[in-house]
Amino acid sequence: MSQQTKYLLHENQMPRFWYNLQADLPKPLPPVLHPGTMQPVGPDDLAPLFPMALILQEVSLEREIEIPEPVRDVFQLWRPAPLFRAHRLEKALGTPAKIYYKYEGGSPAGSHKPNTAVPQAFYNKEAGVKRLVTETGAGQWGTSLAFAGSLYGMEVEVFQVRVSYDQKPYRRAVMETYGARCFASPSTQTAYGRSVLAKDPHHPGSLGIAISEAVELAVQRDDTKYALGSVLNHVLLHQTIIGQEAMLQMEMADAWPDVVVGCTGGGSNFAGIAFPFIGHGLRGGPKPRIVAVEPAACPSLTRGKYAYDFGDTGHMTPLTKMHTLGSQFTPPGFHAGGLRYHGMAPLVSHVKELGLMEAVSYNQVECFEAGVLFARHEGIVPAPEANHAIKGAIVEALRCKAEGKSETILFNLCGHGHFDMTSYQKYFAGELTDEHYDEAELAMALAGLPSVPEPV
Repeated sequence: MSQQTKYLLHENQMPRFWYNLQADLPKPLPPVLHPGTMQPVGPDDLAPLFPMALILQEVSLEREIEIPEPVRDVFQLWRPAPLFRAHRLEKALGTPAKIYYKYEGGSPAGSHKPNTAVPQAFYNKEAGVKRLVTETGAGQWGTSLAFAGSLYGMEVEVFQVRVSYDQKPYRRAVMETYGARCFASPSTQTAYGRSVLAKDPHHPGSLGIAISEAVELAVQRDDTKYALGSVLNHVLLHQTIIGQEAMLQMEMADAWPDVVVGCTGGGSNFAGIAFPFIGHGLRGGPKPRIVAVEPAACPSLTRGKYAYDFGDTGHMTPLTKMHTLGSQFTPPGFHAGGLRYHGMAPLVSHVKELGLMEAVSYNQVECFEAGVLFARHEGIVPAPEANHAIKGAIVEALRCKAEGKSETILFNLCGHGHFDMTSYQKYFAGELTDEHYDEAELAMALAGLPSVPEPV
């Protein structure tokens, strides 16, 4: 096998259905609750935020949901995405392990996020929606929704967490190129943003705050809906095209993973690569170890509490049961902005509670070290978020070396780092340091979790 070997699928082999893991789980996902009544929400409760097609996907228990043909037509701009064998990295590590990675950085936005941005924009357009509002951390989701909105002639407004807004100005420029408007959050555009700034004019922002701002605007106009880039079931569903392609490509390579690794913030790219393999195992196939890698500065899976919580800081969203650090928790401003979210996707959290996956956390500097090592041997400069997955894969490869095992490792390289070079400049200058959350703030945020009665 050549070191340059790349496994591609013909466009006719692109998956025609999204895979819904809920159909195969041994225990159902806890219900989403209305914060006022503490009763499960219904479609009418979600209608101000989402079109009915997405609400039905959110609650579906069907194993397969068809990808609309117009969406598949757009996907052909970059899908099927390639699977690579990391021969040079293997050699550099001196490991007997075989390392494969699914590369999602070839999309127009440079990450996996258009996999859900395009269908979300499509379904909203079909429902007559004129404007989409959203939040973004590092800017990959905002960029992706801006791209999708441009395809369907829709207005897009993005609230970007201020620390990332300042760190990554080129992401903002790309959003504007696609026709979107981007605001630093907390902003003066919303009542909630103004209330946060009144208390702290220099607040660094958080995804929870940005979500509150976007939701506030979404419910004010009938022609406006909210779009989310991670966390929700329908978002994770759309990303499963990644793992389904990877399964076909691994078979073409006459290989199958013993370990599947993905970085986790809200859970979308991790679910995209991992859920199809988990489901395959639940249906009687081989069961690889599934490893989620999160930042040590925002460790919802490894330090958070599994409890009902709000998805936003302003408490405008329903309550979902998830691993959470508390909706009032503000993560420090480390450079993997896409991983700075206080909670983990309810479905990913549920999978962890069922014992179907593991979670580990690493610090910022060691993840950049891994990303630089990868770039120098494989040629792709990864996004800071993806560096966490690379770190996890390297740890697994070195474990194989120590144990003398020739295991196969698959990880998701969810995006390139071309708009994150300021972070790399800081790393090479020795100015990038490990960020640490405030233990007292975490304790206070967890103490403030909403009180939800146990089901009878």
